[in-house]
This record gives sequence, C-alpha cells and structure tokens, in this order.
Amino acid sequence: MKWLWILIIVMSTLKVNAQAPSPKPLRVAVVGLVHSHVHWILGREDRGDIEIVGIVEPNRELAQRYANQHGYSMDLVYDDLVAMLDEIQPEAVTAFNTIYDHLSVVEICAPRGVHVMVEKPLAVSLDHAQQMAKLARQHNIHLLTNYETTWYGSNHEAYRLVHEENAIGDLRKIVVHDGHPGPKEIGVNEEFLEWLTDPKWNGAGALTDFGCYGANLITWLMQGERPTSVTAVTQQIKPDIYPKVDDEATIIVTYPKTQGIIQASWNWPVSRKDMEVYGQIGYVHTENALDMRFRPSEKESEQILKAQPRKTPRDDPFAYLAGVVRGTIEVKPTDLSALENNLIVMEILDAAVQSAKSGQTIELTN
Repeated sequence: MKWLWILIIVMSTLKVNAQAPSPKPLRVAVVGLVHSHVHWILGREDRGDIEIVGIVEPNRELAQRYANQHGYSMDLVYDDLVAMLDEIQPEAVTAFNTIYDHLSVVEICAPRGVHVMVEKPLAVSLDHAQQMAKLARQHNIHLLTNYETTWYGSNHEAYRLVHEENAIGDLRKIVVHDGHPGPKEIGVNEEFLEWLTDPKWNGAGALTDFGCYGANLITWLMQGERPTSVTAVTQQIKPDIYPKVDDEATIIVTYPKTQGIIQASWNWPVSRKDMEVYGQIGYVHTENALDMRFRPSEKESEQILKAQPRKTPRDDPFAYLAGVVRGTIEVKPTDLSALENNLIVMEILDAAVQSAKSGQTIELTN
C-alpha cells in the first residue's frame, strides 16, 4: 500500500511538471547594427529563450543588408529608439551602436524600466559609465556588459583553479593578450570601421577595443578589488591606417601584491584572446575558449587541459540576459557582466588614457 501511494505521488508530480507552461521568450530589441558583433544575436539559433521584437537602425541600407543575410523582416526596423519603445515595449534591449551612444540608450530605457545589455565596453568614458550606473540604480534596471571571453570555459576553469582549488597559490601576475592584425586588415565593414577608429565614438583605439577584455578579466580574478595605480603606453604603429587613435597599447595595473598586464593590439600577426595567470607556486594559461596549460609547481610537469564548455544559460549572453531578467540568475557584483565590475573596468581604461597622454602613472585613490 505504501508503494502505491509513492507511485501516485510521483505520477502526480510528473503530470504537474508536464502541464507547466514553458516560460515565454524574453522580448528583446536590438539597438544599432553598426557594431559587427551584432551578428551574434541576429544569426543566433532560436533557443526559445529570447524573441527579437524590434531593431533600431537609421541606416536603412545597412538594415536591409543584414535582413537579407539573416532573414528578419524590415517591419521590425525603426529609425528611432523612442518610437520603437513606445510601440513594441520590449523587456530588454541589446546595444550594438557606438560606445559613445551607450549612455543615450540607458537615458531613454532606464526611466521606462527596460533592461539594457551593452556590447563591451560599458561606456566611452568613466563619466559616461557613472551616469549610466546612476540611472540604472535609480530606475532599478539591470545594466550588463557583454564580452566574448565571458563565455569561455577556459577562463572559468582558470578561476576555479585559482579561487576554489588554490592550485597555484596567491595571485602574483596576470597577463592578458587580446587583439588581431587590425580592424581594416581583417576586413570589418565600413559602418563599424568608421566609428571604431574615431576617439569620440570609441574612446580610443586598441586601448578601448581590446584593453577592456583584460581589465574585465583581471578585475574578476581579483574579485572586484580596485587597483592602486594604472600605467599605460600607446603607439600609432600604422598612422597611415589609423591616424586618429592608437593601434598598440600596454596597460599595467597594480595591486598591493599583484600586477596585471594588459596587451591590447591591432598589430598581432594572428587573432588572439588568451591569458596567463601566475601564482606563488604555479601557473595556468588559457589559450582559447577551451584549451589550457596548467603547472601546479616547479616540481611538477606542465599539464595540457581541455575545459568544458559552459552550460546553458551561462554559455551565451542572450540566454544569460533572459535568466537575469526572469530572476533565475543572480548577478553578483564581482561577475564578469556585472555593473560593479565594469565600473572598475572603466576606471582602469580612463586612467590608462590619462597615463598614455601624460606619460605618468595614475594613482587611484579611494
């Protein structure tokens, strides 16, 4: 008799679960098509977690070109953000416009309670970032920043080895390499190249474009600690191609017992996003999204590791956004996408710009 009751309870539970409706897709609008990372969301397979309900792009030729490529209807495209929000009322927007225009997106969306995810970095300057943070907090919206490297299994395995396993001892040096041969050299489209190489719209050149990755990862590995100083050197190795901005940047961020080195370049012979993390006794290197090298100590041999891909919804920015808005994912202040982390990122980048211009180390005060 006891087993009969257990069977009845189990069957009832299964029936309830079977009848439970699937959560509705998050209604998302895409703001801007001039950042070529927008292909990430436009070309994404339908996983049932988000629905693109609107696109804001005044360049109709660009919008039509991407419509032909990705198959969306031009009926989704609006010239104006306010008009789109009034008619469509999305729950969240993803910003793929210029970095300078991230502030205006938050200024318009935050008072309406519309959550925002921007493509890296958070803002064009620390001043813009602080204005955006104030608006997000005032209106209680999520303001997230997306980086490709956030979804690398290798980076998360490195973090686990450092902070959960204490496998290499206390952190001493973190070196992050990011970049490619140059945006023009790799053939980015003209709409992207135009603002990416303009200091007004992008803040700087390689310093902003790729320096933000290292600042984000180092801040994360340092668990949200602010650096004590920032020193940066930039160069224009190709002024004939990039006359307005740097194409080479090295940023040194110091902490009481750790040093971070960010090497951001439009001059690498190959595209790269990799990291070296050194502790008191060992090291871990991430070579790409999954491949790693790990040496626990001088007495032990180097190991070749293969990280596991991230599991949904933490494998993809838009699945993550849906989880955050729906309340199934909690964003911790130290997380890679978190506003708090990315305010420190902007503090680092802002100080790096100042340092490169002045030739001086910028001390960060509390």
